[in-house]
Amino acid sequence: MAKLGIMIEGQEGLNWDRWRRLCREVEALGFTSLRRSDHFFSVMGVVDRDSLECWTSLALAAEWTQRIQIGPMVSPMTFRPPALLARIAAAVDILSSGRLILGVGAGWYEREHVEFGIPFFTLKERMDLFEEGVKTVRETWAKSNPKPVRNGAIPLLMGGRGEKRALPLIAREAAEWNLSHMDPDEYQQKRKVLDECCRAIGRDPSGIRHSVMANYIIGRDRDDLRERAAQMRDFLPSLHGLDIDATLSAVGKRGLVGTPEEIVDQIRRHAALGVDLFMLQHFLLDDKDALELLASDVMPAVA
Repeated sequence: MAKLGIMIEGQEGLNWDRWRRLCREVEALGFTSLRRSDHFFSVMGVVDRDSLECWTSLALAAEWTQRIQIGPMVSPMTFRPPALLARIAAAVDILSSGRLILGVGAGWYEREHVEFGIPFFTLKERMDLFEEGVKTVRETWAKSNPKPVRNGAIPLLMGGRGEKRALPLIAREAAEWNLSHMDPDEYQQKRKVLDECCRAIGRDPSGIRHSVMANYIIGRDRDDLRERAAQMRDFLPSLHGLDIDATLSAVGKRGLVGTPEEIVDQIRRHAALGVDLFMLQHFLLDDKDALELLASDVMPAVA
């Protein structure tokens, strides 16, 4: 059994009207989770695209939805003092009646740090800040009020695949581990390491949810699929200059591409490896038809 969520790249053209509509549509269609990235501007180099502040948008999502899980994927620990992040997250968790998952990371996009005057440290320094920040977040929840809804804490989501620091930290602290693309061989190898890290500290590996983030192109038939591929090619700079077949191939290498039946088969194969949740990057923000097709023809078949 697999569940589907929707991932919005909030720095790639998201505005308030789109966000309000997406919150309502994604929940109404029955997706499990709605998450968004936390960046200051486009990570694709299209700097004139709208980029909504992450936590303000999550506070509004808490009000604009009633059931669906919400959260950042992920908030860099470099952006906000950890105690402040803990307080903001607690507020959104309470507003949502305990529906927040707190995705946190070490930060990676140097350009936005430089452009906005945020210190960008070495990888070791960022990992140190990340690890200490997680401790501070938990300590803040313990000694400040009001507290998060679920026993005074919020489940943590972490990405990363580093075997020396990231995976051991995930084993200790995370409720969910996210791999940022679909790669069966890498997933199985890193999962083995993560399971070993869990056992080394006496944690049951099954206590961690496994999710992947993936781009997708879906179509009712080949013509519909190729039309949507053309739109995706226009939107993603990394696909510019490719023909339609090459676009489909490029996205399909680490994402989901095909008719609903083909995508169901791809999801089932990955779910058989142990993936619980597929967070699908919805780049074409106004494409409600794609969301409806996922909900009607894919979601029931993999549930």
